[in-house]
Amino acid sequence: MLDVLSNIMDAFGAAIVVPVIIFFIALIMKVKPKKAFNAALNAGIGLTGFNMIIGAYTPIVTPAINRMVEETGVNLRILDTGWQATSVVAYSTQVGMIFLALGLILQAVLFVVKFTDIFMPSDLWNNYSFMLWGSMLFISTKNLWLSIGLMVLSNLYCLVFSEIVAKRWSTYYGYPRCTMTAPHHICSVPLAMVMDFILTKLGANKVRWNPETLQDKLGFLGEPTSLGFILGLALGLAGNFMRLDTLTGWGDIMIIGIATSAIMAIFPKIAGIFASAFTTITDASKRTAKSGGKDRVWYLAINDAAGYGETATILTGMLLIPIVLLMAIFLPGNQTLPMVDLIAIPYMIELIICISNGNIFKSLISGALWCAGGLYIITAVAPIFTAVATEVGVNLPEGAMMICSFAVMTNHIMGILFLIFMTQNPLWIGLSVIVYVVLYVVVRMKKESIHAYLEKMAQLEEEAGLINEKGAAV
Repeated sequence: MLDVLSNIMDAFGAAIVVPVIIFFIALIMKVKPKKAFNAALNAGIGLTGFNMIIGAYTPIVTPAINRMVEETGVNLRILDTGWQATSVVAYSTQVGMIFLALGLILQAVLFVVKFTDIFMPSDLWNNYSFMLWGSMLFISTKNLWLSIGLMVLSNLYCLVFSEIVAKRWSTYYGYPRCTMTAPHHICSVPLAMVMDFILTKLGANKVRWNPETLQDKLGFLGEPTSLGFILGLALGLAGNFMRLDTLTGWGDIMIIGIATSAIMAIFPKIAGIFASAFTTITDASKRTAKSGGKDRVWYLAINDAAGYGETATILTGMLLIPIVLLMAIFLPGNQTLPMVDLIAIPYMIELIICISNGNIFKSLISGALWCAGGLYIITAVAPIFTAVATEVGVNLPEGAMMICSFAVMTNHIMGILFLIFMTQNPLWIGLSVIVYVVLYVVVRMKKESIHAYLEKMAQLEEEAGLINEKGAAV
């Protein structure tokens, strides 16, 4: 059964699984078959479009990033080989495959019994994050039940964080009743909320670095496509600094500039098609409320690719690339060299971006802290991940003593839970369960207040911008 489920995921992927789920959900909500089919088709078109544009962009930018890394001459022991290699490792272990089925059942049951209002099975592919940490624990302890316990508890933590941020993510990225549950990114919610509160108290929301303000101040140079072009040129220059005396180097710089600009231009159009898939379900839910039925507000988990190309998200992600590389070089005790996953930073900061309501200045600070913590987490656990990878047949790249995935393993919450479970100490493990229970109870009791708080903070961001604009006008 596990092999069949794995083969289905490999054969069809999110671009098929999500539309099928949407189609049946729409039918259950009494949407006409034609409308349900069109909604499902638009979801498939949108996800395929996201994957096509990101898939085309990555090979253009990655060589420049690799050259930028290589030209620093840094010799760190842990090499980032990318999230793709990590997912292969997760799907290659027996304990990981057990959770592939268990996670699907757990997430579906928790939603049906209303333990959570997040329908997570629609993003089943990203369960590989749980499978990775569970596999690492099993290799270290040989304790199957402890490993399953870690994966289940990690899943429960992620669902709580998704409950907290679901409305904010849906509102900011413009996908009705949708949220992002990718385990490797959703765990940034606590840090994002704390940092947003602190930075707002310090007045950072008055520093208006967002796409709208930049466009107002810079004119046509502040338009998303122009900003993308300029940032792409800067990234191209950094990656071709030693080739500025060649036509090939300048050609690469210009191609990266145009490619980044293309992301800014094309992504919103694909996002519009994708978002239209969910308005059908939202409208059906509203009709249920008007007809006297109890309207349960729930959110569908969708792939994190849906937020990658949003203007503030990709701008902040690209700006963080050199910052993260410098942190890797100069942070004392770090042994991790981010490389392949640097292009994945926009995925990693989606929750930070939406909580800051697109404030690039605040997001750069919070994003840098998230990535810095991730470097240390990876430094601590990379030996174990490398052991798992070699056991399932992964060959280490030449010159690499250990490997990792910067995007997936930069995860403060799961990293800490993993280290706690590694102790096999019932006291520490019990404490991590108690913390979850308290968090769950608070979130379920105060969810509307939490959502209102996040929207209020977003509104403060808007109001600070208006005050600044009026002051500038005077």
